[in-house]
Amino acid sequence: MSLPKEKLLRAYRQMKTIREFEERAHAEIMNGQIAGFTHLYTGQEANAVGVCEHLDNDDTIISTHRGHGHCIAKGADVIGMMKELFGSSEGLCKGKGGSMHVADMEKGILGANGIVAGGPPISVGAALAARIRKNGRVAVSFSGDGSVNQGTCFEAMNLAVVLKVPAVFVIENNYYSEHTNISYAVGCDDLKARTEGFGFPVFVADGADFFSVYEAAGKAIEHARAGNGPAGVFAETGRFHGHFVGDPQTYRAEGELDDLRENSCCLKNFRTTMQASGELSMEELDAIDAEVMTLIEESVSAAKAAARPTPEQVTEDVYINYSGQASA
Repeated sequence: MSLPKEKLLRAYRQMKTIREFEERAHAEIMNGQIAGFTHLYTGQEANAVGVCEHLDNDDTIISTHRGHGHCIAKGADVIGMMKELFGSSEGLCKGKGGSMHVADMEKGILGANGIVAGGPPISVGAALAARIRKNGRVAVSFSGDGSVNQGTCFEAMNLAVVLKVPAVFVIENNYYSEHTNISYAVGCDDLKARTEGFGFPVFVADGADFFSVYEAAGKAIEHARAGNGPAGVFAETGRFHGHFVGDPQTYRAEGELDDLRENSCCLKNFRTTMQASGELSMEELDAIDAEVMTLIEESVSAAKAAARPTPEQVTEDVYINYSGQASA
């Protein structure tokens, strides 16, 4: 697949930004600077970027407990996100969302969700609104392989077909629902076929290959945006960290993580593809690497220096009245 140079540069920058954001978040959590439960997206960057490169601010996404990558790919401010993880009142959600509940309505990010399969029903609601308004928007929900055994996911898929709404269900199979391998947790060997049973097309992608995800997502989003009803993307690739930061990962096979990092890294694969095609030079990609590292360092410094929430702010942003003003 041939893409314009500026799109290639942007895709690599987005994936690299997600990778370094997650790795730095991991380090800051381990040294006690970031509190709370955190689930890292490292290794799955191509999924988020391959999908979100087809979207604009008017399209919506709904994320998961492993949502940093989705939010960054959709355009969330990196410094604002890091401040949010640090619990600052200057964060995207004023420090009240934290890792698992980042949202940015101006970017079409309806929020991350700590409930497995909690996102698809919300996304179908956004898709229904788009259909009623006839504005050409699509609503994308990201969820993991654990979500495909949840009734909320099934009900959302069925309702999306019944109402013929522009919803795109992105299922990211990282092989483990928390600590349980998909080979044990799912009775069906073909998740694509099972999902297609609801009555919409599903496109399969290699989650370690940006171009594979970009192509599959493009087909699904085009199908939905054209008014043909919902579509799905099924992307497979392993996560490089545990289910949560601090997970001992005793369920992993010996050498599994080393193999993933060596042979299933979307950044390495992207570089290899660019080197073979000559579309981007290694010097150009190295320059992006340096710029991203500077941004991540800036985000951490800003987050550590940012204001903390005050006791008075605990009652703010609890309810929203119909005038759009927050009230306690």
